[in-house]
Amino acid sequence: MRKNKVVVLPGDGVGSEVVSSACEYSGVVNPQLKYETYAFGGAAIDTEGEPQSPAMLKVCRGADAVLLGANGGRQLESSKPRREVGSLALRKELGSYANIRPIKALAGVTSAPSPLRPELVADVDMVIVRELTGGIYFGEPRRRREESAGEEKAIDTGEYPTSTVKRIAGLAFRLAKERRKLVVSVDKAKVLETSRLWRDVVTEVQTTIFTDICLSHQSLNSSAMRLLRDASTFDVLLTNNMFGEILSDEASELIGPIGVLSSASVGDGQLGVYEPIPGSVPDIAGEEVVNPVGTILGAAWMPRSSLDEPKAAIWI
Repeated sequence: MRKNKVVVLPGDGVGSEVVSSACEYSGVVNPQLKYETYAFGGAAIDTEGEPQSPAMLKVCRGADAVLLGANGGRQLESSKPRREVGSLALRKELGSYANIRPIKALAGVTSAPSPLRPELVADVDMVIVRELTGGIYFGEPRRRREESAGEEKAIDTGEYPTSTVKRIAGLAFRLAKERRKLVVSVDKAKVLETSRLWRDVVTEVQTTIFTDICLSHQSLNSSAMRLLRDASTFDVLLTNNMFGEILSDEASELIGPIGVLSSASVGDGQLGVYEPIPGSVPDIAGEEVVNPVGTILGAAWMPRSSLDEPKAAIWI
């Protein structure tokens, strides 16, 4: 059966502007798409008193895809705990444990040049696979407490079980099969126990299942330098939640403005959350000047990963 139910979450700021363009493009290649729009993030706090209502989450779970515009209203700044609002909560609720971010320059799209020399970025074509539901962002315990007069202590816990690492590693290796069959796994194994487990499990997955994929391990520090010096040698870059956030933003700057890039947050099924990289950019909201290409490219992931229409993805 043709899949066609898409939940649209414009979110905050320029969100409604960019998702309208993405829906227009998607509608051209698939006129059967049915859109249901719901408030999300700061906009939802204004209308419903909470950033993501149970009713909206229920509809999202029953949809074929979710198209997200922007998350970052002023109302979210005072929300506690922060991890339970916005995109983090949506991804976890839908079981979207992996973020996939392609990094590739598109001719005629970028409005500002890369800060690097052209010869360093001309052949960049990589995908960053970031684990989304584990690590220090979701570990327990996390708290602040007063140790003594005038002295506080804050605690965040980073943790990764074997099953979580196996799951994200398998996804990265499957993506590599469709590309150049090169995976670089990023960690801090010299100093972090979670990274030592990460490295052991990723190696096990490669040696027992994906023997045709070339795997190498690299430290976070070295990977960050390599992105600036020789990014074209990366094919699929696999990393945990926090490292992935840092490296994917750095890699985005290789092609110029981060706003023209897209991402997909996916899980074990076909339901995914598709969105642009930038936030709500409230200072230009309503001016109709924001570039919607990142959201349009995000919408191009929907037919490939969620709607069983790979040709439509190519057309977009």
